Amino acid sequence: MPELPEVETTVRGLEHVLKGRRIVRVEARRADLRRSFPVDLGQRLTGAKVTGLGRRAKYGLIHTDRDDTMVFHLGMSGSWWINHTKLEKHDHLLLETEEGSRLALNDPRRFGSVDLVSTDDLAEWPPFKALGPEPLDITPQELKRRLAGRSAPIKLLLLDQRIIAGLGNIYVCEALRRAGIHPTRAGGSVSLERLKRLVPAIQDVLAEAIAAGGSTLRDFASPDGELGYFSKSFAVYDREDRACPCGGKVKRIVQGGRSTFYCPRCQR
Repeated sequence: MPELPEVETTVRGLEHVLKGRRIVRVEARRADLRRSFPVDLGQRLTGAKVTGLGRRAKYGLIHTDRDDTMVFHLGMSGSWWINHTKLEKHDHLLLETEEGSRLALNDPRRFGSVDLVSTDDLAEWPPFKALGPEPLDITPQELKRRLAGRSAPIKLLLLDQRIIAGLGNIYVCEALRRAGIHPTRAGGSVSLERLKRLVPAIQDVLAEAIAAGGSTLRDFASPDGELGYFSKSFAVYDREDRACPCGGKVKRIVQGGRSTFYCPRCQR
């Protein structure tokens, strides 16, 4: 599933061909993904100029000069492709610019989504209003406040988008390993001193993954077709019974229905 670095990589790729460009054609090749495409998507985007792109948590944002923002989520298998030589079966939404660039949103499993929201109302849009702060912006003190009194495992709390927005399974496993924190430790019991290690670890892992173009797992690739290479730097994720950099052996447990990889030697 594309996580924050993959979405950031996607947004940066789209920015090269969309920012400052006018959209001259919009074609929804089916009625829906996870939910229906906005009925007026073509009407509101055709002729609009893209003024900027951004990201909120795992959502990509395409802003236009009509005070509209197209919000997309890549779901489990979504990706944008630029200038396909031919359309593919799962290219469900097409955008074309006046310069002739063609962008296709490809989503084989159709768990993604596309919404159109007034730019001024983004902060109050229900899916965004419920989100916690961005992991690249949060401070240890703010995270401590958000974890206060919580008895759930720190791993699960970091995946709770209401506490901190945008983190996924891969990067939480890697950040907890770097900070030396056991994934089953109660979130509220993690000291401020430990959080002062954890927050920079989260931010470093994300920054490194973004620089590497994300982690290519299953179907994801950036819009230009390049694969991400951060997966080659995993210390614990998907490395059960293999060596941790500390010399210990990576273990796997299941938390909240998802695999957690950690090192019992260096994570306490």
